[in-house]
Amino acid sequence: MEDAELEQIRKARLEQLKAQSGAAGGTGGSGSQEQAQRQQQEAEARKSILNQILEPEAADRLGRIRLVKEQRASDIENRLIMLAQTGQLRQKVTEDQLKELLNAMADNKEEEKIVVNRRKGWEDDDDLLDL
Repeated sequence: MEDAELEQIRKARLEQLKAQSGAAGGTGGSGSQEQAQRQQQEAEARKSILNQILEPEAADRLGRIRLVKEQRASDIENRLIMLAQTGQLRQKVTEDQLKELLNAMADNKEEEKIVVNRRKGWEDDDDLLDL
């Protein structure tokens, strides 16, 4: 990844942090409008950063994941942005690398387990057919 791209990522993150610290310090009358604008700017910054660090196929896969599990997609985006900001990404992330990251993150989280308890010994209409 080029130095200019990393510098742009750092600037976007710095703006995010400044916006967050400004939100914690002030409470104005038009807070909801400012908050909406801030969220829009943060979303644009995230999108810009992700466009720089993801190949198109990987971005498509992440979009499909977002349709199914938005929280998981956000976690992955946060992880990718963190890796880019710390300089651990040397090139754009491919779809295969994204799959590896997904598998690594899935191993760390336990999936919800569905437990089915079946009742035994209660009468059923099917029992009448055996007569």
